[in-house]
Amino acid sequence: MRSFHSSYVAIAATILTLVGCTAENSTAPAVAADTVVRNVNIVDVSGNSSKIDEDRVIFIENDRISAILPADTETPMGATVIDGAGGYVVAGFAEMHGHVPPASSFGQLPERYLEDVLFLYVANGVTTVRGMLGYPHQLDLKASISAGEMVGPTLYLAGPSFNGNSIESPETATQRVIDQREEGWDLLKVHPGLTLAEYQAMARTARESDMEFGGHVPSDVGLANALTEGQRTIDHLDGYLEAVDAVNRPITSEELEQLVEMSLAANVAVVPTQALWATLIGAGDAEALLGYPELAYVPQQVSDGWRGFLENPSTSYFNESTAAIQQANRQQLLKALYDGGVDIIFGTDAPQLFSVPGFSIHHEIRFMQDAGIPADAIIRSATVAAGEYFAEQDAFGTIAAGQRADFMIVNGNPLEDITRLRDTQGVMVRGQWLSRTAIDKRLEEIKQVNSEQ
Repeated sequence: MRSFHSSYVAIAATILTLVGCTAENSTAPAVAADTVVRNVNIVDVSGNSSKIDEDRVIFIENDRISAILPADTETPMGATVIDGAGGYVVAGFAEMHGHVPPASSFGQLPERYLEDVLFLYVANGVTTVRGMLGYPHQLDLKASISAGEMVGPTLYLAGPSFNGNSIESPETATQRVIDQREEGWDLLKVHPGLTLAEYQAMARTARESDMEFGGHVPSDVGLANALTEGQRTIDHLDGYLEAVDAVNRPITSEELEQLVEMSLAANVAVVPTQALWATLIGAGDAEALLGYPELAYVPQQVSDGWRGFLENPSTSYFNESTAAIQQANRQQLLKALYDGGVDIIFGTDAPQLFSVPGFSIHHEIRFMQDAGIPADAIIRSATVAAGEYFAEQDAFGTIAAGQRADFMIVNGNPLEDITRLRDTQGVMVRGQWLSRTAIDKRLEEIKQVNSEQ
């Protein structure tokens, strides 16, 4: 598929040259488009330095951007025109460690919860989700969204996880990889509990099957082995502090340098999920968490469960006595990985504890900023980096011809103030425009339904 999109871009560029649609002859007839977005500035974080391309016009045909041209380029006859009112266009965010809830028949949640979750993602500009825990219905769901039958982000899905309960032997791990490849899952999800032999069997078969795997680092495996075996992403920074025995004491600069070097040598990417992990380990601000207004957009039983966690934490990660040290180490580690050039790909692990789909990106952004990551690098981790990760499957993550038409228009330059990402005019998802009015109407409906439970 990557070659198809490369050819698409090349053909589009040739057409532009032939019809004279260049900066020197910008009033010539525009390329084919059924939607045109005018009066916008493009936020470009794809290069070595970020920039703003001012006063541009985006041409969209079906689910693809067909061209980005100067302001005085003509609109094709019959095209729908969206006035961006001087807003800033940011490529749609990717949630690289997200979850798609099971269908209603699998649980006790309202029947509409699944569709609401999908909408909450796109309402906040999250147009791609790497689902990290597979359920049987999700492959059909992915196809329905792709066909335009449902509103939701483009899904890339890990199958049911490899963990201490689902895998009983290396042979079981091998067969599970083969089964998931044949079923059509996009990648494999690693959870805790695997033995080293089981993990190695999974990894070997995954390499032979050309399937990537990511997620946790089982304690019996350890970071060094996970990197050696080719785990594509280490999510939650799992296994990093354990690798240098710095969970309960401050990490040293030498240890940080060691972890950066190991990561670079393995060409691994990390998906930090800092905001959620602060809650899981006991470093979260309970008062702030309970005050999140977006809790109104999840069912009462979900938010009640999250509140219950604060009163009676039930994970093996929670440890109040060392939470502050561990959180400080995690933030230092994230900054060291960034400074060292390790690939960082954005993720929040929504919907999880106080990580409401879509809304959770703003809390993760805050934690990344607090770690010292600049605004353009944060945006790049959620757009360009995710597009590069999935480059063989599709073209997305930047605002350019041939890319999937996924973006948000925000009122203000997010490179100067990244909180501008909260203030959107609307979201384009695979060429379908969701205006602010339409988004707010649906959000109010979700809020009202939840208040009546």
